[in-house]
Amino acid sequence: MNDSISRRAFMGSTALGGAAVAANMHQLDLLTSPVLAKELQKKERRVILLWLAGGASQLETWDPKPGRPTGGPFAAIPTNVPGVHISELMPRMAQRMQHTAIIRSLNTRDGSHGSGATMMQLGRRPEPNIQYPDLGAVCARELGRANSQVPDYVTFYTATEGRGNVTTNAGFLGARFSPMFLTNNSKPDHLSLPEGISDLDHQQRADLRQLLSQRFSQGRTSGTLNSHAEAYSRVHGLMSSEALFDIQDEPQWVRDMYGPTLFGQQALVARRLIEAGTPFVKVSRAWWDSHGQNFETHMELVPELDRVMSALIDDLKQRGLLENTLIITLAEFGRTPKINGSLGRDHFASAWSASLTGCGVQGGAVYGASDEDGQTVKDGEIGAGQLFATIYNALGIDHHHEYYLGARPLPLVDLDIEPVQEVLA
Repeated sequence: MNDSISRRAFMGSTALGGAAVAANMHQLDLLTSPVLAKELQKKERRVILLWLAGGASQLETWDPKPGRPTGGPFAAIPTNVPGVHISELMPRMAQRMQHTAIIRSLNTRDGSHGSGATMMQLGRRPEPNIQYPDLGAVCARELGRANSQVPDYVTFYTATEGRGNVTTNAGFLGARFSPMFLTNNSKPDHLSLPEGISDLDHQQRADLRQLLSQRFSQGRTSGTLNSHAEAYSRVHGLMSSEALFDIQDEPQWVRDMYGPTLFGQQALVARRLIEAGTPFVKVSRAWWDSHGQNFETHMELVPELDRVMSALIDDLKQRGLLENTLIITLAEFGRTPKINGSLGRDHFASAWSASLTGCGVQGGAVYGASDEDGQTVKDGEIGAGQLFATIYNALGIDHHHEYYLGARPLPLVDLDIEPVQEVLA
């Protein structure tokens, strides 16, 4: 990405006019105009991915089958969109369906935690000789700003179950777009200067590192070297973003809205980050892998998801950011319609669901359908590629866009894949 402001940040902005579209950040000097800066902030597109690690059940969330042998004990309830029903475990979301599109026809054909998770974060199957970037890295590359002072890509995964399945990889895009991967707590380590290190010490060390790096790179041409140098150049800005991870600055009523759980607190941090300009934040909630006691597991996890997701919607809407923020719920697969002997549901990738909320989405839409027992896709079958093409289009990113690895063109999604237009605004 060049030094110009985010490609889509000004498009469609009536406040800036045609001449400003081509202007860059320095020419506009946005920081001297708070009103203009706020308007720009609202135009930039961002993503919050709620990753339901282990595989949430579509039957206990977005695609209930009450009264069927596969349906389980929970009822389906009507939403505020006529004709659309979801699980009774999601009453808050039932009253906010005007903002959300449901896709009920994913058939991704991979019921393995590892390779299924990889596919649902890359949007395709991996290839042996190519390190593809994941969704977060692509969004950081396409939606971020070159001179941003906040991290471009943050991912939370503080549970231990399933963490090894998570692909957080900038791939051939390079270290500049690698995530800030938080596993121990909700705040990054080492953003503050160690005791005894002054600002002058820190600057001198940075200058020395830059000098050594420049000497090393003389006579060498390497995209990897350039990417690492660019990543290091952003250290000061990233250190200044430490306060974004501290929700104590938020009013108590806002913290109460998200709830006291770690998932809720990290979702609130995600809102703070995207409001400050971070293009992509992923918040993982583990562990949905309910081979036994599926219904008890989902009685705990689904109401929490319902609370957190509805809080995000309300909070973003109040701040004028929902129309430019895409909230995604996704996992590596769904769960079997068949209830096993341990009253659990096993891995299932043949007919499962995801949701898209906010930016670029036709709220209230339901695309595709599974059969009456949820065993197969009855209508509108799509795979990971179509879902990712839809996500990119909702964000204003051309899914036909190509990167180049040497002379080889690499499109964002595999060839001949098109988005699901029925869920796009």
